[in-house]
Amino acid sequence: MKALKITYWITTVIVALMMTYSAYAYLTQATMLQAFKHLGYPDYFRSELAAAKIAGAVLLLIPRAAKAKEWAYAGFTFTFISAFIAHTASGDPIANRVMPVIFLVLLVVSYVTFHKTTTPAPQQR
Repeated sequence: MKALKITYWITTVIVALMMTYSAYAYLTQATMLQAFKHLGYPDYFRSELAAAKIAGAVLLLIPRAAKAKEWAYAGFTFTFISAFIAHTASGDPIANRVMPVIFLVLLVVSYVTFHKTTTPAPQQR
């Protein structure tokens, strides 16, 4: 059980830090403005996505918000899949396509270990 909790917290913190950093970059780096234009997204979407990423990262790290975590996991799943599709459709380099998939795998590990560590053990008779 301890290994599961360690795995859960490591993967969850990595995803939360990456989402927080990308939100910060969306709001402060001019290169991100150009990247969103390159992908064909309107500028306001950059701010909306940054706010959602910060909210999702916070929700993943709160220990007792199980229902809210489900929404954060779902939102990040859509984000990573959409990022992969957008970068592929735009003809971006393979590194830009692979990174969302790597973070999706980390998110899945976090999700699975979250449920394994929060599900009560069966009662023995």
